[in-house]
Amino acid sequence: MTTPRILISDKLAPECRAIFDDAGFDVTEQTGLAADALAEIIGDFDGLVVRSATKARGDAFWSAAKQLKVVGRAGTGVDNIDLDAATAHGCWVLNTPGGNNVSAAEHAVALMLSLARNVPQASAEVTGGGWGKSKYKGVEVTDKTLAVIGLGAIGRIVADRGLGLRMKVVAYDPFVAQDQAPEGVTMGSLADVLAAADFVTIHVPLNDATRGLINAESLSWTKPGARLIHAARGGIVVEADLLAALQSGHLAGAALDVFEVEPSSPDNPLFALPNVIATPHLGASTHEAQVRVAVMVAHQIVALLRDGQVVHNVNALPPAA
Repeated sequence: MTTPRILISDKLAPECRAIFDDAGFDVTEQTGLAADALAEIIGDFDGLVVRSATKARGDAFWSAAKQLKVVGRAGTGVDNIDLDAATAHGCWVLNTPGGNNVSAAEHAVALMLSLARNVPQASAEVTGGGWGKSKYKGVEVTDKTLAVIGLGAIGRIVADRGLGLRMKVVAYDPFVAQDQAPEGVTMGSLADVLAAADFVTIHVPLNDATRGLINAESLSWTKPGARLIHAARGGIVVEADLLAALQSGHLAGAALDVFEVEPSSPDNPLFALPNVIATPHLGASTHEAQVRVAVMVAHQIVALLRDGQVVHNVNALPPAA
């Protein structure tokens, strides 16, 4: 067979390229490509490896990707890839489920604790020469109720960590019955778990059913003084509605790792609020997670292009004639 050509278009751990090199593949690493620049070169490649920055979307991209056989996402979410277009072009889309679960869950817990104790605000105060101790009185999480929205792999880790912190854990997931939930986790409707929660953490994928799930109506179901942690995908929370709930004082605070538009504008009105903390989509940004997903996606693409084995596909292609 001809030597497969692979484009790595987002920054990945070097272990990814090493696996392709060992397999004898022809590898190009070119990151930060604008959409038009990517469309200009994608026609030369059999495989594309992305994280979340590259957008494998649009007519220009898919019209040019004439020999593309696989897009590998080093991570879980594939909202940056047009699955329908990929399928129509006979291109497999693979992801790496589980590779960054622990890192994403731990980041959500870190955001929750930082929000509870005003850690970023207090740090900025001290490093800026102040000592405004009285301004940063926090709350304990012990014996508080944590609502986990989405009890998939990441949500289950967060629930486990919440129980370890001696929190009461409730969860909403329309696909999980009570007898399927982890021990110690009480399932309920979205309205019921939001009404019970002192802290709400979101762990659902972004799709048609979850887009705008946390909006003015659902935020009105939360108890006064609740705190929201969002480290899933931008678009699940309606930012304008979150802003209103914070400005009114209904919510005591929010910790955000993802946004409707990324990178988020520095003019985002949420950033002007003293009870909002934010990070730049760091959920999977640990050394361990990045090596893990880089290795996984490279092995999956090698297996597909060299051996015809399809592992962790998120679309389906008809059998070859």
